[in-house]
Amino acid sequence: MTVPMFKKVRCIKLDAEGAKSGLHEVIDEVPEAVFVNGRHAMTAMMSPSDLEDFVTGYLFTEQIIKSAEEIESIRIETNRISVITKNLFKVLGPKKTILSGCGGAASFIDTEKLPRILPGQPFPVDLIRKTTVEVLDSELHTVTGGIHVVGLASEAGIITRSEDIGRHNALDRVIGYGLKKGTDFSRTFAICSGRISSEMVRKCLVAGIPVIVSRGATTTLAVQIAEQNGVCIIGFVRSAKMNIYTHPERISGIPSPLQ
Repeated sequence: MTVPMFKKVRCIKLDAEGAKSGLHEVIDEVPEAVFVNGRHAMTAMMSPSDLEDFVTGYLFTEQIIKSAEEIESIRIETNRISVITKNLFKVLGPKKTILSGCGGAASFIDTEKLPRILPGQPFPVDLIRKTTVEVLDSELHTVTGGIHVVGLASEAGIITRSEDIGRHNALDRVIGYGLKKGTDFSRTFAICSGRISSEMVRKCLVAGIPVIVSRGATTTLAVQIAEQNGVCIIGFVRSAKMNIYTHPERISGIPSPLQ
Protein backbone atom coordinates (compact mmCIF):
# COMPACT_ATOMS: atom_id res chain seq x y z
CA MET A 1 0.00 0.00 0.00
CA THR A 2 1.38 3.39 -1.02
CA VAL A 3 1.56 5.87 1.85
CA PRO A 4 0.35 9.38 0.90
CA MET A 5 3.25 11.84 1.10
CA PHE A 6 1.29 15.10 1.16
CA LYS A 7 -2.01 16.68 2.09
CA LYS A 8 -3.90 19.57 0.53
CA VAL A 9 -3.87 22.55 2.88
CA ARG A 10 -6.02 25.66 2.56
CA CYS A 11 -4.14 28.94 2.02
CA ILE A 12 -4.46 32.39 0.48
CA LYS A 13 -2.65 32.59 -2.85
CA LEU A 14 -1.26 35.94 -4.00
CA ASP A 15 -0.19 36.75 -7.54
CA ALA A 16 -0.09 39.75 -9.88
CA GLU A 17 -3.87 39.60 -10.26
CA GLY A 18 -4.61 39.72 -6.53
CA ALA A 19 -5.50 37.22 -3.80
CA LYS A 20 -7.71 34.15 -3.77
CA SER A 21 -8.43 31.28 -1.41
CA GLY A 22 -7.34 27.84 -2.49
CA LEU A 23 -5.58 24.59 -1.67
CA HIS A 24 -1.90 23.71 -1.97
CA GLU A 25 -0.13 20.36 -1.67
CA VAL A 26 2.01 20.32 1.51
CA ILE A 27 4.50 17.57 2.37
CA ASP A 28 3.57 15.36 5.32
CA GLU A 29 5.86 15.49 8.39
CA VAL A 30 5.36 12.95 11.18
CA PRO A 31 7.30 11.82 14.27
CA GLU A 32 8.58 8.25 14.18
CA ALA A 33 9.93 6.95 17.50
CA VAL A 34 12.50 4.17 17.07
CA PHE A 35 12.84 1.56 19.83
CA VAL A 36 15.66 -0.99 19.78
CA ASN A 37 15.24 -3.99 22.06
CA GLY A 38 12.67 -2.04 24.05
CA ARG A 39 14.84 1.06 24.51
CA HIS A 40 13.98 4.40 22.90
CA ALA A 41 16.85 5.09 20.49
CA MET A 42 15.66 8.32 18.87
CA THR A 43 12.70 10.13 17.33
CA ALA A 44 12.86 11.22 13.70
CA MET A 45 10.69 13.90 12.12
CA MET A 46 10.28 12.53 8.64
CA SER A 47 8.10 11.54 5.69
CA PRO A 48 6.04 8.40 6.43
CA SER A 49 7.35 6.01 3.77
CA ASP A 50 9.75 3.06 3.43
CA LEU A 51 10.21 2.95 7.21
CA GLU A 52 11.90 -0.45 7.23
CA ASP A 53 14.60 0.78 4.83
CA PHE A 54 15.03 3.92 6.94
CA VAL A 55 15.51 2.17 10.27
CA THR A 56 17.85 -0.41 8.74
CA GLY A 57 20.01 2.31 7.21
CA TYR A 58 19.90 4.46 10.34
CA LEU A 59 21.01 1.66 12.66
CA PHE A 60 23.80 0.82 10.22
CA THR A 61 25.11 4.36 9.70
CA GLU A 62 24.95 4.97 13.45
CA GLN A 63 27.01 1.76 13.77
CA ILE A 64 24.47 0.12 16.06
CA ILE A 65 24.41 -2.86 13.66
CA LYS A 66 27.05 -4.03 11.18
CA SER A 67 24.72 -5.80 8.76
CA ALA A 68 21.03 -6.27 8.04
CA GLU A 69 21.34 -9.86 9.28
CA GLU A 70 21.72 -8.57 12.85
CA ILE A 71 18.06 -7.51 12.83
CA GLU A 72 15.67 -10.16 14.11
CA SER A 73 12.46 -8.23 13.42
CA ILE A 74 11.04 -4.78 12.63
CA ARG A 75 7.52 -3.92 13.74
CA ILE A 76 5.93 -0.76 12.34
CA GLU A 77 3.03 0.86 14.16
CA THR A 78 1.57 4.37 14.11
CA ASN A 79 4.45 6.76 14.91
CA ARG A 80 6.52 3.89 16.34
CA ILE A 81 9.13 1.52 14.89
CA SER A 82 10.19 -1.36 17.14
CA VAL A 83 13.38 -3.24 16.28
CA ILE A 84 14.59 -6.46 17.88
CA THR A 85 18.20 -7.41 17.20
CA LYS A 86 19.68 -10.88 17.51
CA ASN A 87 21.92 -9.50 20.25
CA LEU A 88 19.35 -8.33 22.81
CA PHE A 89 22.09 -6.61 24.85
CA LYS A 90 23.17 -4.34 22.00
CA VAL A 91 24.44 -1.08 23.54
CA LEU A 92 22.89 2.11 22.16
CA GLY A 93 24.21 5.64 22.20
CA PRO A 94 22.36 8.52 23.86
CA LYS A 95 18.80 9.24 22.68
CA LYS A 96 18.39 12.11 20.26
CA THR A 97 15.79 13.69 18.03
CA ILE A 98 16.64 13.98 14.34
CA LEU A 99 14.99 17.17 13.15
CA SER A 100 13.81 17.67 9.61
CA GLY A 101 15.66 20.98 9.51
CA CYS A 102 19.12 20.84 7.98
CA GLY A 103 21.71 20.31 10.67
CA GLY A 104 19.06 19.86 13.37
CA ALA A 105 21.01 17.06 14.97
CA ALA A 106 24.02 14.99 14.08
CA SER A 107 26.28 12.34 15.48
CA PHE A 108 29.55 13.49 16.99
CA ILE A 109 32.15 13.26 14.25
CA ASP A 110 35.62 12.01 15.19
CA THR A 111 37.46 11.86 11.87
CA GLU A 112 40.18 9.63 13.30
CA LYS A 113 37.62 6.91 14.04
CA LEU A 114 35.82 7.09 10.71
CA PRO A 115 36.51 4.49 8.00
CA ARG A 116 38.76 5.43 5.09
CA ILE A 117 37.73 4.50 1.58
CA LEU A 118 40.47 2.96 -0.55
CA PRO A 119 41.13 4.00 -4.16
CA GLY A 120 38.90 2.32 -6.72
CA GLN A 121 37.78 2.37 -10.34
CA PRO A 122 36.60 5.88 -11.31
CA PHE A 123 33.10 6.74 -12.50
CA PRO A 124 32.72 8.50 -15.89
CA VAL A 125 31.83 12.17 -15.56
CA ASP A 126 29.03 11.80 -18.14
CA LEU A 127 27.48 9.03 -16.03
CA ILE A 128 27.46 11.38 -13.03
CA ARG A 129 25.67 14.09 -15.03
CA LYS A 130 23.10 11.75 -16.61
CA THR A 131 22.24 9.86 -13.43
CA THR A 132 21.94 13.04 -11.35
CA VAL A 133 19.28 14.37 -13.71
CA GLU A 134 17.40 11.05 -13.61
CA VAL A 135 17.49 10.70 -9.81
CA LEU A 136 16.45 14.27 -9.08
CA ASP A 137 13.52 14.30 -11.51
CA SER A 138 10.81 14.30 -8.83
CA GLU A 139 7.12 14.73 -9.57
CA LEU A 140 6.52 15.07 -5.83
CA HIS A 141 8.95 18.00 -5.63
CA THR A 142 7.29 19.60 -8.65
CA VAL A 143 3.89 19.35 -6.96
CA THR A 144 4.87 20.38 -3.42
CA GLY A 145 8.24 22.16 -3.68
CA GLY A 146 9.08 20.72 -0.27
CA ILE A 147 10.88 17.40 -0.58
CA HIS A 148 14.49 16.19 -0.73
CA VAL A 149 15.52 13.39 -3.09
CA VAL A 150 18.42 10.99 -2.57
CA GLY A 151 19.47 8.18 -4.89
CA LEU A 152 21.98 5.34 -4.91
CA ALA A 153 23.43 4.43 -8.30
CA SER A 154 26.17 2.45 -10.01
CA GLU A 155 27.50 2.16 -13.54
CA ALA A 156 24.55 -0.16 -14.23
CA GLY A 157 22.07 2.61 -13.37
CA ILE A 158 19.89 3.73 -10.47
CA ILE A 159 19.69 1.17 -7.66
CA THR A 160 17.09 2.99 -5.57
CA ARG A 161 15.88 6.48 -4.68
CA SER A 162 14.07 8.01 -1.73
CA GLU A 163 12.09 11.19 -1.08
CA ASP A 164 11.86 12.73 2.39
CA ILE A 165 11.61 16.10 4.13
CA GLY A 166 15.15 15.43 5.43
CA ARG A 167 17.98 14.42 3.12
CA HIS A 168 19.72 12.57 5.98
CA ASN A 169 16.61 10.38 6.41
CA ALA A 170 16.49 9.74 2.67
CA LEU A 171 20.19 8.78 2.62
CA ASP A 172 19.60 6.32 5.47
CA ARG A 173 16.74 4.83 3.44
CA VAL A 174 18.79 4.17 0.30
CA ILE A 175 21.65 2.76 2.39
CA GLY A 176 19.19 0.53 4.24
CA TYR A 177 17.76 -0.69 0.94
CA GLY A 178 21.23 -1.44 -0.41
CA LEU A 179 22.20 -3.21 2.81
CA LYS A 180 19.20 -5.54 2.61
CA LYS A 181 19.95 -6.28 -1.07
CA GLY A 182 23.63 -7.05 -0.45
CA THR A 183 24.82 -4.09 -2.57
CA ASP A 184 28.58 -3.56 -2.99
CA PHE A 185 28.66 0.07 -1.85
CA SER A 186 32.26 0.50 -3.05
CA ARG A 187 30.93 0.54 -6.63
CA THR A 188 28.14 3.04 -5.98
CA PHE A 189 27.67 6.79 -5.70
CA ALA A 190 25.04 8.77 -3.80
CA ILE A 191 23.09 11.67 -5.29
CA CYS A 192 21.16 14.24 -3.25
CA SER A 193 19.09 17.30 -3.99
CA GLY A 194 20.33 19.38 -1.05
CA ARG A 195 23.49 20.58 0.61
CA ILE A 196 26.22 18.00 1.32
CA SER A 197 26.89 18.28 5.05
CA SER A 198 29.48 16.59 7.25
CA GLU A 199 26.79 14.17 8.46
CA MET A 200 26.01 13.13 4.88
CA VAL A 201 29.70 12.42 4.30
CA ARG A 202 29.93 10.49 7.57
CA LYS A 203 27.05 8.22 6.54
CA CYS A 204 28.70 7.56 3.17
CA LEU A 205 31.97 6.69 4.92
CA VAL A 206 30.29 4.20 7.23
CA ALA A 207 28.60 2.55 4.24
CA GLY A 208 31.74 2.73 2.07
CA ILE A 209 30.20 4.92 -0.66
CA PRO A 210 33.14 6.67 -2.41
CA VAL A 211 31.30 9.52 -4.19
CA ILE A 212 28.50 11.86 -3.15
CA VAL A 213 26.92 14.25 -5.65
CA SER A 214 24.52 17.18 -5.26
CA ARG A 215 22.94 19.83 -7.42
CA GLY A 216 23.47 22.10 -4.39
CA ALA A 217 26.35 23.26 -2.22
CA THR A 218 28.59 21.63 0.38
CA THR A 219 30.20 22.75 3.65
CA THR A 220 33.81 23.25 4.70
CA LEU A 221 33.64 20.47 7.31
CA ALA A 222 32.18 18.07 4.76
CA VAL A 223 35.08 18.86 2.40
CA GLN A 224 37.64 18.44 5.19
CA ILE A 225 36.30 15.04 6.27
CA ALA A 226 35.90 13.84 2.68
CA GLU A 227 39.47 14.85 1.79
CA GLN A 228 40.93 13.08 4.81
CA ASN A 229 38.89 9.90 4.43
CA GLY A 230 38.69 9.29 0.69
CA VAL A 231 35.26 10.55 -0.43
CA CYS A 232 34.78 12.52 -3.65
CA ILE A 233 32.38 15.45 -3.20
CA ILE A 234 30.74 16.92 -6.30
CA GLY A 235 28.44 19.94 -6.01
CA PHE A 236 26.36 22.22 -8.25
CA VAL A 237 25.75 19.55 -10.89
CA ARG A 238 23.67 21.51 -13.36
CA SER A 239 23.75 20.91 -17.10
CA ALA A 240 27.43 20.82 -18.09
CA LYS A 241 28.56 22.45 -14.83
CA MET A 242 29.82 20.84 -11.64
CA ASN A 243 32.35 21.52 -8.87
CA ILE A 244 34.59 18.62 -7.83
CA TYR A 245 35.90 19.49 -4.36
CA THR A 246 37.77 16.36 -3.27
CA HIS A 247 39.42 13.28 -4.78
CA PRO A 248 38.91 14.06 -8.49
CA GLU A 249 40.75 10.81 -9.29
CA ARG A 250 37.48 9.02 -8.57
CA ILE A 251 35.96 10.63 -11.71
CA SER A 252 37.16 9.85 -15.24
CA GLY A 253 36.79 12.02 -18.34
CA ILE A 254 37.55 15.34 -16.63
CA PRO A 255 39.30 17.84 -18.91
CA SER A 256 42.65 19.16 -17.63
CA PRO A 257 41.95 22.34 -15.63
CA LEU A 258 43.17 25.67 -16.97
CA GLN A 259 45.93 27.25 -14.90
